[in-house]
Amino acid sequence: MQQRKIGPFNVAAIGLGCMNLSHAYGVPPSPEVGERVLLRALDLGVTLFDTAALYGFGANETLVGRVLSKHRSKFVLASKCGVHGLDGKRVIDGSPDTIKWSCDESLKRLQTDVIDIFYLHRWDKKVPIEDSVGAMSDLVREGKVRAIGLSEVSADTLRRAHAVHPISALQTEYSLWTRNPEIAILKTCKELGIAFVAFSPVARGFLTGALRTQADVDGFDAKDIRRAMPRFQGENLTANLRLLNGYAAIAQEIGCTMSQLALAWVLAQGDHIIPIPGTTRIKHLEENLVANKIVLGTEHLSRLNALINQNTVTGPRYNAANQTEIDTEEF
Repeated sequence: MQQRKIGPFNVAAIGLGCMNLSHAYGVPPSPEVGERVLLRALDLGVTLFDTAALYGFGANETLVGRVLSKHRSKFVLASKCGVHGLDGKRVIDGSPDTIKWSCDESLKRLQTDVIDIFYLHRWDKKVPIEDSVGAMSDLVREGKVRAIGLSEVSADTLRRAHAVHPISALQTEYSLWTRNPEIAILKTCKELGIAFVAFSPVARGFLTGALRTQADVDGFDAKDIRRAMPRFQGENLTANLRLLNGYAAIAQEIGCTMSQLALAWVLAQGDHIIPIPGTTRIKHLEENLVANKIVLGTEHLSRLNALINQNTVTGPRYNAANQTEIDTEEF
């Protein structure tokens, strides 16, 4: 695969978001299935694996550590602090003491001495970003972390953080149907030499072809986080589903799958962008990585941009409660 830079590391242009293996989209697969997915990704040349303390309240880091720690020299390991589970509930806490405690707990679960890229998963707005990043910079000096990242923050917050300690990566949602990074953060990352890591690059499954009808969405597990997302609800969903026939037609013209088209589009938006699709199936993993070889021409890019963008997608990406937790620019 082509290589892209993230902090001091060179990684394959498509990484793996590990969240799905333990968290978020209903009942997760068995640890045995998760192990097979992780090892197959490594075999196929994936060199950036992304997890977090939040995912499965530690279960995902435990899985990644058990399966991949023996191959530690072959990949770049990213994890996150600032959001964790406490008594079965999700807690946002960016205080310096909690960040340092969280790092130590993550290191144990990941079975490693150092985390390559350590993100602040959410900015705890009760704590100045400078204080949270200051604690993370202490972890770099202590040798527990090699590079620092932020997630779901604005360009202004990123600049404030970068003034305290160099930020190597900024992670937020980016795909054809989530264009918020185009307001300011993509340009800011490029200017400051910061890698942009795109999570949910296939639009939480919407751009894979698996969701074509209301019945497909009705079949979501009761604990699937998409049930609370406005774009997957009611009239918003009905309007959004209408976009897929045209999108599928473009994929067919190019000779790729809908997932591959979504990832190829993200890769085409800048050489500082690294998408991290997640999956629970080896077949989908193998399919996704082929996107690395797809080069989109200007005509297809223009048609895709006109078809699916902030003006044609209906509904916000988060509900009101989750929206208060992020700091990203909004259209």
